[in-house]
Amino acid sequence: MNDQLPRHLVGLSKFLSLVLRHDPGAIGLELDANGWTDIATLLAKAAAAGRTIERADLDSVIALNDKRRFSLSDDGLRLRAAQGHSIAVDLAIAEATPPALLYHGTARRFLDAILQQGLRPQSRNHVHLSADTTTATEVGRRHGSPVVLRVDTAAALAAGVRFYRADNGVWLADPVPAHCLALADPPAA
Repeated sequence: MNDQLPRHLVGLSKFLSLVLRHDPGAIGLELDANGWTDIATLLAKAAAAGRTIERADLDSVIALNDKRRFSLSDDGLRLRAAQGHSIAVDLAIAEATPPALLYHGTARRFLDAILQQGLRPQSRNHVHLSADTTTATEVGRRHGSPVVLRVDTAAALAAGVRFYRADNGVWLADPVPAHCLALADPPAA
């Protein structure tokens, strides 16, 4: 995780992911309906909770995070997680037309259930999909022995699945039925 981040900032990135994606209440923070928070408030709430964050370190995490997990508002005053929320937020991103194929990386131990039940967001708000098998393989590797599924987006669209593209390029989708899935060819070496 965070291959581009200096080691001392990896913990900060994980902390920001926790409070901006899953548990803002951990530091008494409130996010707006679209997941945004004022940076000054974030820094003050973190400090009050015992986690002092230098603005320069925050800026480095935003700029250098390999997965571009965080979005900065146009005026530079607000921050949110780009995707991956387990709390209710409306990212206010429009539906998007996906490419013909998208990919989902998972652990081999989940394959049978997924092929029977389809892709579900689990504790997240959306299913996360990648535009390439290499990225999907890396995602799957985080959960165990990786396997990559190919998503036939035309079939998924016909089944009523909606697709979105997060600020960081990750494809988000409603649950994807099993008949839209197949094992993908492994990435080229």
